[in-house]
Amino acid sequence: MVMRAVGALAAVVTAVVHLYLWFDGVRDQGTVGQLFLVNVVAGAVIAVLLVAWRSWVPLFLLAGLGATTLAAFVISTTAGLYGIHTTWDSWYAWVAAISEIGAVVVAVAAAVTEGWVGSLAHSSRRSTE
Repeated sequence: MVMRAVGALAAVVTAVVHLYLWFDGVRDQGTVGQLFLVNVVAGAVIAVLLVAWRSWVPLFLLAGLGATTLAAFVISTTAGLYGIHTTWDSWYAWVAAISEIGAVVVAVAAAVTEGWVGSLAHSSRRSTE
């Protein structure tokens, strides 16, 4: 349960950073502004699911949130995302990136320690036989 709490914290941190940035002007950047709000809601919902529902699904969602949000940021710093180019020179970029990396690591570690990885692989093999 401790790992799930840490994962929930990572989801909340990335949600709070995105909400801060949304209020700081990202809301005026079209599609990116809308996606920041999606990230805020997703982070909050996933945080609640992690502590309330003992299933592999919230862990999967946490890993997806961390990986896709970090990937979108990396794309926006290199090629640009929906016409938006950003940099790594701000505190919030680093806080969000660290929480997103942490989200992926915690989700995978929790899935392994809780036994979801082996049980999902075993059940999928059984269903195909």
